[in-house]
Amino acid sequence: MAGVGREPSTGRQIGGDGDRAVAEMVARARALIPRLRDRAVRTEELRGLPPETERDLHDAGLFRIVQPRRVGGSELDYVALVDCGEMLGRADASVAWNLANLASHHWMLAMFDRRAQDVVWDKDPDALIASSFIFPAGRAKKVDGGYQLRGSWPFSSGVASCEWNMLASVVSSDDEADGIGYRIFLVHRNDYRILDTWNAAGLRGTGSNDVEVRDAFVAEPLTIAVSDLAGGPTPGSAVNSNALYALPVFSLFPYVLSGVALGNAQACLDDYVDLTRHRASTYNRAKLGDLQSTQIKIAEASAKIDAARLIMRSSCIEAMAEARRGHIPDMAAKTRLRRDGAYSVNLCTEAVSLLFAASGARGLFTTGVLQRQFRDAHAINSHLAFNFDAAGTNYGRVALGLPSENLTL
Repeated sequence: MAGVGREPSTGRQIGGDGDRAVAEMVARARALIPRLRDRAVRTEELRGLPPETERDLHDAGLFRIVQPRRVGGSELDYVALVDCGEMLGRADASVAWNLANLASHHWMLAMFDRRAQDVVWDKDPDALIASSFIFPAGRAKKVDGGYQLRGSWPFSSGVASCEWNMLASVVSSDDEADGIGYRIFLVHRNDYRILDTWNAAGLRGTGSNDVEVRDAFVAEPLTIAVSDLAGGPTPGSAVNSNALYALPVFSLFPYVLSGVALGNAQACLDDYVDLTRHRASTYNRAKLGDLQSTQIKIAEASAKIDAARLIMRSSCIEAMAEARRGHIPDMAAKTRLRRDGAYSVNLCTEAVSLLFAASGARGLFTTGVLQRQFRDAHAINSHLAFNFDAAGTNYGRVALGLPSENLTL
């Protein structure tokens, strides 16, 4: 293809208007790396994003990378979440986590009824939206004009910065024939309470606190059924026709945040190589870079990271191509997306763990970045979307002709 090249540091293909737009946003993210690294300790101490970091992300337009153009967003291809998450993850995984997570909710809001979009974006197109997609945490009941919602949801990342929250809930009905449903509710911050619960070993700066709704009415247009997010036209398609907004949301769920693990692992590798190039052994003063064991560990870690990047990006690019053709993936394809999303993040975690072990006692010092990269890697990997046992089991079930156990796919 004419005009196509490769960015050496990432292997990204560049060329074409869509690619150039993504590359521009990645460049903006890259420019923030020095200042975000400088603030990383403070971000952990605050257990949330410093105000100046939040402002930097807004000013760069990064929160709006997958928001519709009609309201001022960039409407970039889905792979932008991976690419921008990776670049910010090279600075601070907590910042990258909140950026990718909150940006993805603009993408999801574009699939809601237009009335929900207007409620948020007519007032403030920069408004941030948090989430907790743990369905059993909530209970909703159908009433005239909408739903009554209550529950207590954990892990609502970045919630302190947000005006709205997308909360997932089980829905019951007085009519037993209706059965149990799964729905997402767009709730204003006046209708929920933030509980200060986030004291964690990793991703400390994400402010992933609990939220509680005691009894809130949510109008029908401010809700969406999980079945409407399975791929293809959504309630928002009437005003947002881009294939971006016809992607299967929960099949692609891991790739919202997988780039964070990738960037964190790449930073760990880069830091390890830079340090090892000049470091001598404490005990015999041998240059560590001359040791074959060191060279092999660098090769193994870099292979895992490069493989993870290829898996993540190709999954997102293929999903966009399929959506542009109007094709909705079958269950086998959906479970493969979940499998590969989990597996690629596991590769990043393995790379960080390998490098941490190779660093010896020096990696233990809290004044260094390696211990934070190690903690963040394992915190990322603990997310259910990256649990390979769960994703692998469901993939295997479907491959064997058994029904999927993931009710959101």
